[in-house]
Amino acid sequence: MNDKPIRICLVEDDELMGEALCERFDMEGFAYDWHKSGREALRGLQRRRYGVVVSDIRLPDLSGEDLFVQLRQVQADAPPFLFMTGYATIDQAVRLLKLGATDYLPKPLDVDALVHRIRELGTPLETTPGDSCTLGVSPAMRRIGQMIERLANSDGTVLISGDSGVGKEEVARRLHGAHKDAANCPFVAVNCAAIPEALLEAEVFGFEKGAFTGATKEHRGYFEQAHGGTLFLDEIGDMPLAMQAKLLRAIQERIVTRVGAEKPIHVTVRLVCATHEDLRQMVEAGRFRTDLYYRINVIHLRIPPLRERREDILWLARRFLEEQSEKKSGTPFSFSEGVERALLTHPWPGNVRELKHCIERACILAERPQLGAESIICDQEATASLADASGDTLLAHLNLCEKHYIEQMLASNGWRIGDTADSLGISRKNLWEKMKKHSIAEPSKSH
Repeated sequence: MNDKPIRICLVEDDELMGEALCERFDMEGFAYDWHKSGREALRGLQRRRYGVVVSDIRLPDLSGEDLFVQLRQVQADAPPFLFMTGYATIDQAVRLLKLGATDYLPKPLDVDALVHRIRELGTPLETTPGDSCTLGVSPAMRRIGQMIERLANSDGTVLISGDSGVGKEEVARRLHGAHKDAANCPFVAVNCAAIPEALLEAEVFGFEKGAFTGATKEHRGYFEQAHGGTLFLDEIGDMPLAMQAKLLRAIQERIVTRVGAEKPIHVTVRLVCATHEDLRQMVEAGRFRTDLYYRINVIHLRIPPLRERREDILWLARRFLEEQSEKKSGTPFSFSEGVERALLTHPWPGNVRELKHCIERACILAERPQLGAESIICDQEATASLADASGDTLLAHLNLCEKHYIEQMLASNGWRIGDTADSLGISRKNLWEKMKKHSIAEPSKSH
């Protein structure tokens, strides 16, 4: 028998009923969160994993049915729902069973029967799907979370693919963190696209003092820095062919030789690579070595873009909103319904990174805790002409937000591309692409 507690989401606005149930849950050793409205419960259910939901059908705002239907729209594998219902809503409870609810219990409530059903249906915290790797609530991200658990103590090379901004480095960090000795082992992240080709070998493999002009002391390369831990090579598709050959030897033999040295150095690293490119097509085009491709593609994890896993959008947005609320240490931020609809309909070409920056900007500029449609707009003129918060209108305004934000960051960093890219948390290449997309140029160079 699993001794981990079942976490219950209790949705009940009646104070006496709620208090009585919470007392019984305490006696039974259940974990629980008590929500007194449907919208409050919906937010809680999208932030946290529960083993079972116990909800009244009649609530002060959303009905229990609305809560169930809306959650199912954004979370395909919602926890089991147990409804509490009075005689007047029995027909509604039966309809909910047809929609996919698990069961209902009539009032006056038989609490012993409720506890029995919770134990039958509830999943203990330790085994709640995806709870150990909270990358998202969509089936795709749950599967990746489960794969991370299986790979926890494997030394096989992992290739992570996906569009820019989907969270490839976050998955790499979770892979590293899943290892039993992760706390005592280094995690070294390298963006191959951000290192000039002339310096790539020296940075990756290290160099000896005097190896070249400017080498005033010896330098440990990324392989040596990651010894005993994980080396994450992001955007490996941007690595030049000549460097690919040297990397292949290092991976195969786990030996590196510093620039200017003769003695090889043995290293023990777990290698994780990532790319937004289609490496197979690059191999066919002669831009990526076939042998290196097969060497790094031992285990492949594809992270789908946010538009293909819309269940994660509100879940992620609310996590980012909580982060901003904690930073301000004031009244928690919340979304209006209009903004939530807009977030779900936007295509998010920049994926999780774009979503995070959008929420961060909105919270910084917000004049009140509840973020309305105008709260996600950075441009004053665009705000005045805002017609609605969905579809192409939102996309156009978000593009204006992004352009305005990038221009501000460039100006604050003296238009230094490297420093600005670091401040934004993106690669130099990605920043150049965005500047080209928005026709951004340094004022002195724009004519």
